[in-house]
Parts: sequence; structure tokens; C-alpha cells
Amino acid sequence: MKRGKNYNSAAAAVEKLKVYDSAEALALACSISKAKFDETVEVHVRLGVDSRHADQQVRGAVVLPNGTGKTVRTLVFAKGDKAKAAEEAGSDFVGAEDLVQKIQKENWFDYDVVIATPDMMGVIGRLGRVLGPKGLMPNPKAGTVTMDIEKAVKEAKAGKIEYRLDKTNIIHCPIGKVSFGAEKLQENFVTLLGAIIKAKPAAAKGQYIKSCTVASTMGPGIKINTAKII
Repeated sequence: MKRGKNYNSAAAAVEKLKVYDSAEALALACSISKAKFDETVEVHVRLGVDSRHADQQVRGAVVLPNGTGKTVRTLVFAKGDKAKAAEEAGSDFVGAEDLVQKIQKENWFDYDVVIATPDMMGVIGRLGRVLGPKGLMPNPKAGTVTMDIEKAVKEAKAGKIEYRLDKTNIIHCPIGKVSFGAEKLQENFVTLLGAIIKAKPAAAKGQYIKSCTVASTMGPGIKINTAKII
């Protein structure tokens, strides 16, 4: 694969066989960022579990202390007092059956997080086929099916992210922007990894965190010393 000049320059600064401390890796990711936009820094964690088994699933949500640097648009399905609470908390869109129809008829996806009260899940169930593949379906484990709508909206706006295994047993999560600097990214990294470690399934055997890599949007992967994480 042919790589651009900026990528090759950044990759040359990363020692391929070295495993870095997380703080050092994040500082390096920031220093070698060459893009003309504010790149997102992502963490990729490979776990020693098998996502095919229900008792080895790893999924949850955590509020990053410094946010993600992204403006999050929330859609809340609620009625009555809960709908009013969502509006007061600053949700971008609030509704019920009217929003279900809008999504179905207009293929509308101008939002990043969907939150719902438990009583609305029967109505939202009709949207499973369209919201599910996009990772937008509300879920109790992610804190997006809740009666505490105000808290859910504020956390989403503040930088709450969801982590979950993909089919290859890897978790991919953004932890902020290059402009945050290494210190704030490190704080977010520690918070995320702490949540993932805490979520270790009882059925998981052997080494839990197999590998961990950080990378900016256009940059090369930088391997992190997993022994120090644990």
C-alpha cells in the first residue's frame, strides 16, 4: 500500500518493535500529527475474550473527564415530564411516535446519541433494523435507556462514550483530539482503560488485555505496554 509523505514521516518517528508507556505514546501521537485538521486520537484494545459467547461480552459506557472534543447531538424519546426534562437538559431533539415516523419515512439520522425512557422502548423497537447497525439503538448497559433523562443528556453532551467488542474481540474508542495535548488525553485514556478492566467478565480466562494501540486519525499505530496498564 502506498502511503502519503506525511504518514511516512510520522511512521518513521515510531519504533515498530517498541512498546511505549501510555503517556509517552500519547505525547508521540500528538507530536507527529501532520494533518491540517484537528485529528481524533483513538484507542484500540484487543481482549482475551470470545465475543461469540454471551458471558464474555464486554460493553459499557464511561464519561471521559475531558470529553471527546466532539459536539454531540442527542435525540430523546420521552413523554410528559421526562420530555420536558430532556428539553431543559439541552437535548437537540425530543419526541415520541412523531420522531419514529420521521426516521422511518425520511431516513433521518442527524443525531449522534439516542436516549429513551423504558416505556418508549416498545415504540422504538420498530427502529431496531435502522438504528441497530449504526450503533444508535438505546441500551440499558450504555445508560441510554433510563428514567434519569436529565443525567443521560448531560453526560452525553459532556463526553460519555460507549465501548463494546467488535467481532474480532477489539474495542475501538475515541479519547479526544490532538489539540487536547498529551496530559488530557492521558487522563481520558486512564479512565477508559479503567472502565474496560472493571468490566472484565467472570468467564474470561487467561490474559485479559492482549494488546493496546493508540493512533490519530491519519497517523500510525503506537503500541502501548499492556503490563503497565494492568
